[in-house]
Amino acid sequence: MLQEKLHRSANGYGALVILLGLAAGCIVGFFKGAMAASPLLAVAMILGGFGAILLLKGLFIVNPNEGRVLQLFGSYVGTVREPGLRWTNPFYTKDPLSLRVRNFETAQLKVNDHSGNPIEIGAVVVWNVEDSAKSVFEVQDADGFVRIQSEA
Repeated sequence: MLQEKLHRSANGYGALVILLGLAAGCIVGFFKGAMAASPLLAVAMILGGFGAILLLKGLFIVNPNEGRVLQLFGSYVGTVREPGLRWTNPFYTKDPLSLRVRNFETAQLKVNDHSGNPIEIGAVVVWNVEDSAKSVFEVQDADGFVRIQSEA
């Protein structure tokens, strides 16, 4: 049974500045290598630029009351709940998960009480996701699961 692990991701703004600086440095280095007729430097700068583009894939946004479930090649790594622009391993898949409070009203049902008298019952169920790992990996449809469990 999986338990939620909070994953510490880097501040996305700092990572964005560093990666854009790296990309700009690679562009300048490429032109300097081309001007100096140094093909090794030019090729190294092209590879560095592709690396910077690859690292930019690690940027993602977490909205308020949302989490991102991180997986690396199918295995659970952790959950990011801190809102804002974040950066982590670009090879992680980052699936969004709503952590908002949700509610629904059950249909009115006719049941008999202990004495056999018919009564009508209904309920308003208010719920939210507490453990994102269990919600994603152990339940196929969280909304449907809560609806079925509340009416059972």
